[in-house]
Amino acid sequence: MTPEGGSVQFVYDGDCPLCRAAARAFRIKKAAGSLEVVDAREGASHPLVREVIEAGLNLDEGMVVKYGGRLYHGADALQIMALIGSSQGWFNQLNAFLFKIPVIAKISYPVMRAGRNLLLRLLGVNKLDFEKAVVDGPLFKQVFGSDWPELPEVMHKHYAAEVFTDDIQQVHGTLDIFMKPWIKGLAKLTGQLVRQSGENVPVTVSFSCKGSANSFFFDRKFSFPDGDTQHFRSRMVWQGDNVLIEFMRFGLGWKLAYSWEEGKVILRHKGYVWRLLGFNIPVPLSLLMGKGYAEETPLDDNSFQMKTYTEHFLFGKIFGYSGRFDIGDKK
Repeated sequence: MTPEGGSVQFVYDGDCPLCRAAARAFRIKKAAGSLEVVDAREGASHPLVREVIEAGLNLDEGMVVKYGGRLYHGADALQIMALIGSSQGWFNQLNAFLFKIPVIAKISYPVMRAGRNLLLRLLGVNKLDFEKAVVDGPLFKQVFGSDWPELPEVMHKHYAAEVFTDDIQQVHGTLDIFMKPWIKGLAKLTGQLVRQSGENVPVTVSFSCKGSANSFFFDRKFSFPDGDTQHFRSRMVWQGDNVLIEFMRFGLGWKLAYSWEEGKVILRHKGYVWRLLGFNIPVPLSLLMGKGYAEETPLDDNSFQMKTYTEHFLFGKIFGYSGRFDIGDKK
């Protein structure tokens, strides 16, 4: 016996090819109501994803279907999909064959789950790890882990953007910016980074999680003396532990690790990736673009000094900026 009418919500891991194919192919009977599919990686702020997290259901171990006010996980989700699924399409027919009968479902599901986990390992796809996510509070509380209480007040304010909210934290300051001529050309061509050098350039940086559970968004506004205003936007995606990937345009990402050492926040280079078709593919760009580094040093409860640069093994420092920032109001 299954619930009648209403709506069906299907939440899945969008970086899993098998789950993604299922989400695209799944169709339900008209009597079951309407269907909504939610990619947990892109829709981490969705109420259903939060409900799944709070219910303690692990999306790395299986998709979730909500039907008739109840959450179905893993094999139960596939079985309810088999019962309410349309008879049209290869996926619905296969799912009905494998999971409509409980005895067959008990055999089929562990095999499917093992195959899915093996595929993700071979593709280098990180787990969602939402069971480790901070349901409330700053994302960086999880990134710094046991070091978070050791960070001074200014760093707590700096990284105050909370998951599942659209709150914005701003900092204001001035930066000295330098870059090699060929980096300027590359920045103009690709839209990456800021596109010119300068001294004492006023800068405002806005930070937000934009309703996400694992992403931290930057919007850096540079106001140059000649009247030119430039924005450099990026998104940091938490990979677990203290590792994030900072994504820029065209899916290019810098993988880095955060740490609190000797009174400073240190960002260390862990390589480059290219986000393609939902996968983070390691790319050997260090030979061309060098390796990144950054550090932030607290000055008082409301200000900090920072510097970042990219250093090439042949050409030395090819890009960087440094300066002081003051904490603004949280919006």
